[in-house]
Amino acid sequence: MVGFGKKLRESQIEEWKGYYINYKLMKKKVKRYTEQIEFGAQNRHNVLRDFSMLLDNQVEKIVLFLLVQQGVLSHRLSNIGQEHQTLLQQPNNTNISELQQAYRDVGQDLLRVLHFVEMNAIGLRKILKKFDKRFGYKFTDYYIKTRANHPYSQLRQVFRHVGIGAVVGVLTHNLADLQDLQQCQGSYISIYDQPSYVHQDPVLDSIKVAVGRLSNSTNFLQFLGRGALIMQEELPTPSEDHLLDERYHFMSLLLNLANTFLYMVNTYIVVPTADNYSLNLGAAASVCGVVIGSMAVAQVFSSVYFSAWSNRSYLRPLIFSSIVLLVGNIMYALAYDMNSIAVLLAGRLFCGLGSARAVNRRYISDCVPLKLRMQASAGFVSASALGMACGPALACLLQTNFKIYKFTMNQDTLPGWVMAFAWLVYLLWLWTCFQEPSRENEGNYVPYRAQTGQAVHIAVENGHTQPLLMNLEAKEKDEDREEGEEEYDDAKESQKPVTSIVMAFKLLTPSVKVQLFVYFMLKYAMEIILAESSLITEYYFVWSTSKVAIFLACLGLTVLPVNIIVGNYISNMFEERQVLLTSEIMVCIGLLLSFHTIIPYSATQYVGSALITFVFAEVLEGVNLSLLSKVMSSRLSRGTFNGGLLSTEAGTLARVIADATITIAGYLSESKLLNATLLPALLICISSILATCYTYNSLY
Repeated sequence: MVGFGKKLRESQIEEWKGYYINYKLMKKKVKRYTEQIEFGAQNRHNVLRDFSMLLDNQVEKIVLFLLVQQGVLSHRLSNIGQEHQTLLQQPNNTNISELQQAYRDVGQDLLRVLHFVEMNAIGLRKILKKFDKRFGYKFTDYYIKTRANHPYSQLRQVFRHVGIGAVVGVLTHNLADLQDLQQCQGSYISIYDQPSYVHQDPVLDSIKVAVGRLSNSTNFLQFLGRGALIMQEELPTPSEDHLLDERYHFMSLLLNLANTFLYMVNTYIVVPTADNYSLNLGAAASVCGVVIGSMAVAQVFSSVYFSAWSNRSYLRPLIFSSIVLLVGNIMYALAYDMNSIAVLLAGRLFCGLGSARAVNRRYISDCVPLKLRMQASAGFVSASALGMACGPALACLLQTNFKIYKFTMNQDTLPGWVMAFAWLVYLLWLWTCFQEPSRENEGNYVPYRAQTGQAVHIAVENGHTQPLLMNLEAKEKDEDREEGEEEYDDAKESQKPVTSIVMAFKLLTPSVKVQLFVYFMLKYAMEIILAESSLITEYYFVWSTSKVAIFLACLGLTVLPVNIIVGNYISNMFEERQVLLTSEIMVCIGLLLSFHTIIPYSATQYVGSALITFVFAEVLEGVNLSLLSKVMSSRLSRGTFNGGLLSTEAGTLARVIADATITIAGYLSESKLLNATLLPALLICISSILATCYTYNSLY
């Protein structure tokens, strides 16, 4: 595994070598600070001040060079622009081609600048992480708080690539103009008058990809994909990507996404009828909270063993999941004729034990090539959203009542029978078409330490150097070897998977903990709205099961449009942390509007407040998981206790507690149920807002 310092040296543009971040020097500084503090020769305050000055100088060097290069590009564009204006008066196809090539040459040089910025931005992030690792996650928060939010911030120049957009705009506009002139269309297309117009030029496509990679692109696909919390390496190696190409199988990926979709349908198909089913079995209507939540209770445990199982296989856990879900749904359907609430709950528990979402995430992370991983991640989120909407919609279509032999088929039992049949079909499809990826070559990467050590050893043994320079060169090579070994050890440590919940907890910085708490809050609020909808609407508005199902389906259908708006527009206009805090406040407002006060409770108030809460919780979920993928340690991207598992556990625990709250509050009285369930959600939401404000400056 090659360290970042090695990659930085190899990828540097030779004539710009002196302007890159001095990563080697800063690593040595961090190591020296650690030794000085351990021996009492230095205190933390002086270390922070000294390292801040060093970082400031590095950032200033990068920014000033970046401004010089932007000026050079701007001057070249200005000169080409004069020739462009002359050409408009006397069009000539030869001159048009020359100008197009001149603009493309500027574009190629802009790509070099973008690569320069990217390598330095990665270097800054890595050295900050390294410092935090040695000193307890204190420095990054301080440094970014004092630098990034300052009106004269130079750090923002690096991470937000200020000014580059103007150069890209000039290239796009003028290349489009020349193409139009060359084709003699005479329309003189303007990118400002027609924002939807996209000029097809290879250099512009490359620039778009580079800018997107540098700024963690916030278009819809990438925004949605990050919602799956499947993290990627910043600088993947060709050998890793080649290995993933060999493991990739499209039909297996499709089956993986189908499992995600069916499980979400299975989760929400019972929500409109759970209260009625409980009443028919002689229990209180509020027991629907336990019926719905029992699936989540089992999922808390199943996520762990499925995540561990996926270390060895993907096919076997998916087969086991399908069989357990098949049995669970049959039990759920049979509970009506057996008149047993215990069988009903056992069926839902079985369904929860079949939750293979941890396997679904791991398959995408481990077996899908990097070039397709974002699309696959977006597919995972979309499959979940569609399943959430299709569950209640399907329940709306199952409003019937008949018997087959001794088995009753009605709105209560048909969700179980339909899902049992769906899992049977899926199981047969899985058995015949899924391809277990090979694990033979996992981890067979050539270690950088061995390569470097051998090269230095041979150079010293052969002695092909001048005697007076031998000691100096040997010393430099020894330093390089030591640095290479340290980078290898650091890289090896950073890639080592987390094997215990205690180890995972130690890797959680305050920012990560707060984001997991925000995720808990939004899932709690959403579950309260969804799970108690049938009870609330029947008590206040006497809605039928079909109306409740349609209402829930409509809420579910807002997921993708909301993500499109946030991913394509809102995240491009505002920082994600700003969207995060605003969404939390709007969820809080939605919860406040949901309370039943002295004013008569109306359907308009309920639907409006539920829509506000649910929609902004969806906005919050996308931004929250996107931020979580950035602030979470790279070690949590793989292994049993990965970031996806932690977020799943946080969300599942929120659903369990929310459903338990509904059941407990139901024993008070139906008139108090609404306020009694909303009050804890409101308090948790306010707490999450305060926690976000506390860590706001570290969410960068």
